[in-house]
Amino acid sequence: MPAFIIVSGYFSRSFDASPAKFKRLITGVVVPYVGFETAYTLSTRWSGGEPDRAISPLDPLYLTWFLAALFIWRLTTPIWKTVRWPPPIALGIAAPASLTPSIGKDLDLQRTLQFLHCFVLGLCLRPGHFSLVRQWWVRIAAVPVLVGAVVFSYWAVPHMDYAWFFHKDAAEHFAVPAWYGPLMTLALFGCFLSWVPGRRMWFTTLGAGTLYGYLLHGFFVQAANHWHWSRLGFFRQPIGAITVSLIAAVVVTGLCTAPVRRVFRCAMEPRMSWAFPREDTVRPGPDSIPAPG
Repeated sequence: MPAFIIVSGYFSRSFDASPAKFKRLITGVVVPYVGFETAYTLSTRWSGGEPDRAISPLDPLYLTWFLAALFIWRLTTPIWKTVRWPPPIALGIAAPASLTPSIGKDLDLQRTLQFLHCFVLGLCLRPGHFSLVRQWWVRIAAVPVLVGAVVFSYWAVPHMDYAWFFHKDAAEHFAVPAWYGPLMTLALFGCFLSWVPGRRMWFTTLGAGTLYGYLLHGFFVQAANHWHWSRLGFFRQPIGAITVSLIAAVVVTGLCTAPVRRVFRCAMEPRMSWAFPREDTVRPGPDSIPAPG
């Protein structure tokens, strides 16, 4: 998620609170959020997770928290373009957020604040920064780091509460000292940018559909819960964990492909031209009249 959010921040750099940008924010974030919040609520009822769950736009369910957070983050973009040190300030907000369980769950603000620094970092990145992390020595150094991260992740799941990675709750929720929150925020602040290729490859076009893969894969997880596949003993063994990882990679890759995007574009990227006035029919206001001379 940190890398996903950093990329989202990078592509939000052009947001300037203009009518055109707000239109894109509504059609690309708000409308999909309402639609997927409704769909996931119904799916959760069906899977038996929360049979009495009510549809509540203020209480993001499952994967929809990201759309709610993206809406808030993008609205704050002009602020981060104004201040002098955006990443340190954002990190100064994200780390203490793990100390405040009273923030509440409205629009999942706890998680929104704890991931804020990743979005702001993306806003501050430029193409030259990606070139720096693609140097040969950085990529070589990234190999043992990646291997170590993978091994640690598979070891950590049964030995620690992996909910730390969700940034959904304050440190007190995990029955640990409060200062663990900022420490974990700093420790988890990283990404895999050094391994992103600079040239066009077969999977490059899949990047345009990452949000499709993210939002749609949850329905497969819900189905697995409904049929209790996760309770099978095989998936609790090492070979089972590897099998699940491979299946997940194949499913998400498939969900990012062009045919899937064409089918679900009406839900993910609705045009909604009927909801907005045509540009040539909008009367200019006083502020849009050009000054003499």
